[in-house]
Amino acid sequence: MSNTPRTSTVIGCALLLIALGASAAGCSSDGNPLSAEPYDAAEQIAFNGPIGDGRKVDPDKPLEITAEDSDGRITDVVAQDATGRHVAGELSADGTRWHSTSPLAADARYTVRVSTEDEDGAPGRKVVTFDTSRPASQKPLTVTFGPRAGTYGVGQPVTAKLSAPVRTKEERATVERALRVESIPAVSGAWHWVDDKELHYRPKDYWPAGATVRARSNLEGIRVGDRLRGGKSKSLSLAIGDRVIAVTDAGSHVMTVYRNGEVIREIPVTTGKPGYDTRNGVKVVLAKEGTVRMTSASIGSSDFYDLIVHHSVRVTNSGEYVHAAPWSTGSQGYANVSHGCTGMSTANAAWFYETVKEGDIVEVVNSGGEMMAPFGNGYGDWNLSWRKWRGGSALVADTPDGPSPAERARLRPQNV
Repeated sequence: MSNTPRTSTVIGCALLLIALGASAAGCSSDGNPLSAEPYDAAEQIAFNGPIGDGRKVDPDKPLEITAEDSDGRITDVVAQDATGRHVAGELSADGTRWHSTSPLAADARYTVRVSTEDEDGAPGRKVVTFDTSRPASQKPLTVTFGPRAGTYGVGQPVTAKLSAPVRTKEERATVERALRVESIPAVSGAWHWVDDKELHYRPKDYWPAGATVRARSNLEGIRVGDRLRGGKSKSLSLAIGDRVIAVTDAGSHVMTVYRNGEVIREIPVTTGKPGYDTRNGVKVVLAKEGTVRMTSASIGSSDFYDLIVHHSVRVTNSGEYVHAAPWSTGSQGYANVSHGCTGMSTANAAWFYETVKEGDIVEVVNSGGEMMAPFGNGYGDWNLSWRKWRGGSALVADTPDGPSPAERARLRPQNV
């Protein structure tokens, strides 16, 4: 190949670059309204209330911004306080009005950034700051998150206990909107109101093994009711350990223990005899209590017993345990002879005690007993379907979204 074509090609490219450069130079920022510096939109918008004149704003009134210029519109509003809490809001379809949909906090400083555009599409901006007034004397609503900080199993719910009752749907929605649970990795979850003073939070499925979970309240300063306003609350951080799930088949008298999906031990057991049948369903380890004195009086049994029991793992508030039962080793793996607990040999009980932690799952299937209650006797939260769980939220619609882990286990007991 000769040098002439190559030279002409280079020249052609150079001419093309020069042409493109001339074209780019011709398209200056003056010709593109989107690249212009935003103009001051102060004359284009209006706020309700004394915003921008130095007076304090009533936190119990919604924030409203309107477009005063018929040839312009609002395109975006970002409002947040000094702690980073954002104010939720809605912008009308025609861009003429934005209003807050979440309450402002009392005694707080807010910054509001309003973006607009004129009839030619040129951008405008206005930033204002204002302070909200101190509330009248009101009872503070504080939140205590549980359990205590530490490492837990994949079934551990997050609890939120309130210092005062919250009864109406609107007030509950205000509280629930301010309670945040975040996990890494992120999972889908929801709050469920147990009663007027307690909520539980759980994911749709169990927490991922190795996850970190953080709960916090953004309720401080927020009006909840006529005489109730959010107070300061301490956040909570949890670590989630391995996925340990123990499934007791009361029909075959065997407990199968899984770690991260793998079977790590099969244990011959005995569960509740007729009249004292062990509860079916998913339970969560509440405590490792070690050596416990168990008597017939504790459950109202007519069969007298008074025993010192070792390696005791509590799974209900009413006194159901997984524990060592050396007196029934002849029945373990063959018959159900206990008063409702799950008994096993001392060696197996010692292993189980060392293997599990609070928040791990203990599930019972094929027992003649009733189902574990969702609340009031420990953590039976997982026995509610996801639809019913969401139905206990003041914010999340009660829509079907698949079976609970307990229901899936009953359908496919080999998959946990």
